[in-house]
Amino acid sequence: MPPGNFDRDRNAQHDRGQRVNEQIRISPVRLIGANGEQLGVLPTAQALDMAREAQLDLVEVAPQERPPVCKILDYGKFRYQQSRKGQQKKPHQQKLKEIRVRPKTGDHDVDTKINQARRFLEHKDKVLLNVLFRGRELQHVEEGKRIIEHMVEKLLDVAKIEKIPSMEGKRMTAMLAPKAAN
Repeated sequence: MPPGNFDRDRNAQHDRGQRVNEQIRISPVRLIGANGEQLGVLPTAQALDMAREAQLDLVEVAPQERPPVCKILDYGKFRYQQSRKGQQKKPHQQKLKEIRVRPKTGDHDVDTKINQARRFLEHKDKVLLNVLFRGRELQHVEEGKRIIEHMVEKLLDVAKIEKIPSMEGKRMTAMLAPKAAN
C-alpha cells in the first residue's frame, strides 16, 4: 500500500465519527454504563464483553481523553439522535408584508385584504397598510383614512398598532405588529 493511502484511511476513520465495538483498539478505556453510571477504567476486551451482554454497542464518545471514554449504548439510536440535533428548527424571521388598497377599492376587496393581513399577522409577520392616492383622489384623503381605520379596527384582535395612520406623499400608511403570544 502506498504511504499516501494510510493517511487517507485514517482521515476517513475520523470523518465517519465515533469508533464502535471492534474498531476501538486502545486499551484500557474509561467505561460508562447504559444508564450513565461510571464503571471505571477497564480493558477494552472486558468493556466489549459487557456491552455484548447488555445486547448493546460499545461506542467511543471522547477519543481525545486519556484513557478514551467509551459508553455502552444502542449505536443506531445514538446516530439517529445525533442527526436530529443537527436539524433543530430555526426561529421565525419576522418579515414586513405590505397590503395596498386605493380609496375607490370596493368593500368586498377590502375585506379580502383584511383576511390576507390577518394571515400575515397570525404567521408573526408585521403588516404595512398602504392607501395609494392618484390624481384627484388626493382631494378626498378622508376616504382613504376611513378605509385604513376600518382595516386597523378589524385587525386589532390579532395586532397592535405600531405606527398610526399618516400621510407620506401620495400614500397613507399604518404599521401593524402581531400581538405577543400569551
